[in-house]
Amino acid sequence: MVSDVGAAELGLSKTNTRHSSVRASTAVSNSSSARDSACSLGETLRNEPNGNDDLNRKSFDDLPPMDTGFAAWTFVAASFVLETLIWGFGFTYGIFQECFTREKTFMGASEAALGAIGTLALGLEQVLQLLGGGRILILYNHTDSFNHVVLFGNLLCQLGRSKFRDEGMCFGIGGGGLYAPVIVYLPEWFSVRKGLAGAIIFGGAGIGGIFYPLALNYMLKGLGFRWTLRIWAAYMLVFGGVALIFMKPRVPPVRPSGPSPTFITFVKQQNWSFLSSPLFLCVAILSFIQALGYFPVSLYMSVYTTSLGLPTIDGTIVVVVFSAASVIGQVVLGQLCDMVPYQYIIIASGIGSCLSTYLLWGYAHSLGLIFGFVIMFGILAGGFTSTWPAACADIAGPENPEVIPNVYGFLGIAKGVAAVIGPVVAATLHRTNGPVVREAYSGYGFRDVTIFVGVMMFVTALGGVLSGILSRRRGS
Repeated sequence: MVSDVGAAELGLSKTNTRHSSVRASTAVSNSSSARDSACSLGETLRNEPNGNDDLNRKSFDDLPPMDTGFAAWTFVAASFVLETLIWGFGFTYGIFQECFTREKTFMGASEAALGAIGTLALGLEQVLQLLGGGRILILYNHTDSFNHVVLFGNLLCQLGRSKFRDEGMCFGIGGGGLYAPVIVYLPEWFSVRKGLAGAIIFGGAGIGGIFYPLALNYMLKGLGFRWTLRIWAAYMLVFGGVALIFMKPRVPPVRPSGPSPTFITFVKQQNWSFLSSPLFLCVAILSFIQALGYFPVSLYMSVYTTSLGLPTIDGTIVVVVFSAASVIGQVVLGQLCDMVPYQYIIIASGIGSCLSTYLLWGYAHSLGLIFGFVIMFGILAGGFTSTWPAACADIAGPENPEVIPNVYGFLGIAKGVAAVIGPVVAATLHRTNGPVVREAYSGYGFRDVTIFVGVMMFVTALGGVLSGILSRRRGS
């Protein structure tokens, strides 16, 4: 599933956008001083009118310093741990899928059902960035309720590790709740150095994607999947619980004198005019299509590698290399978005991913070619979401910067839905009943999957061309 991941914030580097809500929020509150940043946070994130704010907040002079100090960097360390636990683990499901497929652990489960577990978890985490964000921000003003949400999320993560049939849904919902403090608190702690803080935090998923597959492969071989999940649940409970101890807000919560606004009230207060924008619809659709092609590769490369008769450890190493390449891709493509229009990056990502799929994966009958493919595809396709910051700013326009978080949220929903659908389509196209043999092109039952991925990436490039036309037409 990788993770995808490490980079800097929207206002400075615009490198990693898988965590759309965090980046959009920090971009909106980007200001030159700590005081202005905190005020902007209150106006744009919570968006709740309250006449008693001065009575419920400490003086800004009494608050811990932004961008420096033990408390701020402790928050970064705790966020890094949560990032590793939630997103780093989520992108390693291919290791479990390869194990389940090889050992036929669940005889009655189809390949599509096995693949849907990991994609459901990632999809729910992506979707909940928007659907859960509004309610989380409201609960943030009531510390007890907010803590209950976070603790409940941690509990769901443990349940998701303990029962196979609940793994995808429970871990997806629980991970979204457990990650909520990072989304809410990051803009409070960092303004000038939020790029550095974001790079450290979001690098956690990439680190997890590199080391977790090796550990999980070793545990699955020696202990079996049930004890592996039990041990991993305990690991997440301990380290997740310790991380939550240090997840504290910099600005004390507002205590409204009146009733807390409902989720419906929060939704009505938002500006949804961008939903009718042709540019938004184009970027959302091409993000959906790109994810349709990306997630099957992230989940099936371990299975494909072992289909060639290579050892299981080789499949694990392929996943590790793919994760590392995706991290590099997010940083590189994010930096390029600072230099050239984001539409050019989308086109290059789509064309490059398409060519690497057809020319490298199509003829990847050896481990060397597989490594070449996952490196190229990981960099070009794995870094695609680094175009989101520039795209969201373009969609919102300079007159409506407050809608950027909502644009991010809907792009996350598009990617989350595709994270579920794409691997299911790939499982349908994967011919497991026929002879698993090498063919002149592709083979091992993956020929149709290869064609599907390449087509999705080519359509992504076409979407980049269309988005450029729509952007120029709107600006003229």
